[in-house]
Amino acid sequence: MIEAPYILVLFYSRHGSVSEMAKHIARGVNKSQDIDVKIRQVPDVAESITQTTPAIPDEGAPYCTLEELANCSGLAIGSPSYFGSMAAPLKHFLDQTSTLWLTGRLIDKPACGFTSASTMHGGQEQCIHSMMTPLIHHGMVWVGLPYKNKELINTTTGGTPYGASHLANNTNENTLSDDEKALCEAQGQRLAHMAKKLSK
Repeated sequence: MIEAPYILVLFYSRHGSVSEMAKHIARGVNKSQDIDVKIRQVPDVAESITQTTPAIPDEGAPYCTLEELANCSGLAIGSPSYFGSMAAPLKHFLDQTSTLWLTGRLIDKPACGFTSASTMHGGQEQCIHSMMTPLIHHGMVWVGLPYKNKELINTTTGGTPYGASHLANNTNENTLSDDEKALCEAQGQRLAHMAKKLSK
């Protein structure tokens, strides 16, 4: 049986904000016809050499496999911003994708990024750039958010033309503003649209 085309929404989330964004991006994908969505997370990295991560997460989305990444029609990738860069678990996952780079499995597929930080200038745009770089090396086509999405102009919380973002007023705050939700859904919908166009 041939699997239907799908968008992979791949993320790492420590306190829940990025996980919540992933759900809204998936809702945007679901507004498009003829393309499915898979939500996947990456496991935490061990803080000591004796600690291991369970093969199945205790909660939330299943862990992503390289095969799921290789077979996707488009990728939305998300991480909290840590000092203007993606979180180590997501970087660790991407560092394992050399075989996909060697075989060109991701070339000409669309990708976008999303992030969350607890301060207005917590490096959201730079974090999205850090996720963009390895995907451009893979030959993916970056899909941002155009200003036709009026929420980009009106927002007093998160939102960038490079990709959706969330401003968490404190570490454990993961309630998205209406503008942030709208931008996440717009990003998912645009990614699905581009995946269909690029696959023709």
